[in-house]
Amino acid sequence: MRWGVVVFPGSNDDRDMLRVAERILGDDAVPLWHKDASIARVDCVVLPGGFSYGDYLRCGAMARFSPIMTAVRTHAEAGGLVLGICNGFQILCEAGLLPGALVRNRGLRFICDTVTVRVETSATPFTYGCPAGEILALPVKHGEGCFVADENTLGVLDRQGQIVFRYTDRGGRVVPDANPNGSLAGIAGICNPERNVLGLMPHPEHATERLTGGEDGLKLFRSVQAWLGRDATVRREPTVVPGP
Repeated sequence: MRWGVVVFPGSNDDRDMLRVAERILGDDAVPLWHKDASIARVDCVVLPGGFSYGDYLRCGAMARFSPIMTAVRTHAEAGGLVLGICNGFQILCEAGLLPGALVRNRGLRFICDTVTVRVETSATPFTYGCPAGEILALPVKHGEGCFVADENTLGVLDRQGQIVFRYTDRGGRVVPDANPNGSLAGIAGICNPERNVLGLMPHPEHATERLTGGEDGLKLFRSVQAWLGRDATVRREPTVVPGP
C-alpha cells in the first residue's frame, strides 16, 4: 500500500511516520506538502503530530485552511483512509472532519508520558486486527489533548461506536487517574460515522520498535494493511466494547 504524510510548517513527526511506513511496514510512502492542491495516489493520508503553523490562534485552526486539506476532505469523502495523530487529530476536528475539539490539558501543563488505552471497537480499518477490549501502551506528548464535546455529541459518539480508544489503567478500567489530560468520557480517539477517518492523541508511530518503548502502535498500521487486503491472517469479525 501507499501512505501519504502531510507536512505542515511546524510538523515534527512526519519523518517518523514516513520511516515507519517505509522501513518497518515495508510500504511506499510520500510526503505531501501543505500547499499542494492535490494529493498523490495514496491509500491512507496521515496528518502527523507537531505544532502546525506554530499552534497560533488555536491548535490546528490555521492548518485547516491549508490547500492540501481540500484534497484530504475529498479523499475522505470518497472513502479514502485518513489518520490524524495528536496535532493531526486537532486539525481534523478544526476542519469538521471529526466532531468535538481538543483544549488545554486538565493540569494546564504539557504531558510527555506513556499511557494505556483500551480499544473500544475493531470495526474500523485502523483497529481491524485488534480485538475490542485490547489494552495498548502508547506515548503521548501534548499540551492541548483534552477532548471535549457537548452531551448530545458524546451520546452520538457512544451509541454509534465512534469512540475508538479510551484512556484506562492497565486493568482496562476507565478511572480518573488513568486519564492524562481530562478528556471527557476518557476519550483518546474517535472516528467519523463512515469509520474511515480516525483521530487520536497518543502516538502509535512512536511505539513500533521493542527497543524504543514497545510495538503496540504497529497494531494500528498492520490493521490498515489487513483492511486493504495485504494480510488476511489477522482478519476477524468486528467487535465493540459495550460502554466505558
